Amino acid sequence: MRNQTRDGLLLALGGFALLSTGDTLVKSMAGLWPGPAIAALRYIIGTIGLGTILLWREGWAGFRMERLGWHAVRGFGVAISAISFFTAVQIMPIAEATAISFTSPMMTALLASVLIGEPMRRETWVASLVAFAGVLIVLRPNFAVIGVAAMLPVIAAIGMSLLIIGNRAVLGRGSALSMQVNVAIFATLFLLGFTLIGHVSGFAALHVGTPPWSVVGKSAMIAVTGSTAHALMYMATSRAGAATVAPMTYFQLIMAGFYGWLLFRETPDATALLGAAIIVGAGFYLWRAGRITDEPQGTE
Repeated sequence: MRNQTRDGLLLALGGFALLSTGDTLVKSMAGLWPGPAIAALRYIIGTIGLGTILLWREGWAGFRMERLGWHAVRGFGVAISAISFFTAVQIMPIAEATAISFTSPMMTALLASVLIGEPMRRETWVASLVAFAGVLIVLRPNFAVIGVAAMLPVIAAIGMSLLIIGNRAVLGRGSALSMQVNVAIFATLFLLGFTLIGHVSGFAALHVGTPPWSVVGKSAMIAVTGSTAHALMYMATSRAGAATVAPMTYFQLIMAGFYGWLLFRETPDATALLGAAIIVGAGFYLWRAGRITDEPQGTE
């Protein structure tokens, strides 16, 4: 294996492992603070940190946004994905929520056809139908326990797909760091709005009180691990290419299962494992068919 390819794969593995670490930290805060508020705090911290770095490296010019509407779409997608997934991992097994989120490549292909007119190939339809069958299998036991809330990882996958489509629309309009900061700014604005709506909705679970210091500390850690993960994945694709790195995304599922077993005593049953295997298989089929997205997939 060429050194650059090896380094790219190792960087990708590190990035996806960090994403699972962040998801595990979110799950550890279940019941301490509302999911939307945790997501908002994570992005506030991340935006301030990344924005400071961007200002130092590129000055105020780095904050310039072309195609503002698409940046808003990117931020909305991140906000929806973060809220849905942060809430999902707090109420269902982390490995199962992660497995369902890996329908994002198929969601991206379907939404890209509708939103930006990309052609739909036969392989895309096949992979999408197979993946959704896997989702139904994974969801079956969760529906029985938590009801429609089991659909949250699907909503998270749709949000991530909006981000990927938005990324395509603004490709080349700024540096990788400026693109990350710009999407974080819009995501923060949307998340603050969603958190406020939840706070005044009357639902006790969404009431935002003063967060414990543990929540503030863990949210900061999630911001650091998330930003570092995306930087590692960017470096990975610059060395090995997106097509080589993309399958490494499924290492996140392995780490999610390991953390769930080690820290929360979550052991997926045979049905959930079957559904996860079907989703992963559909993803690999789509990848081999040449329809993977240009960016690594993964939860925030």
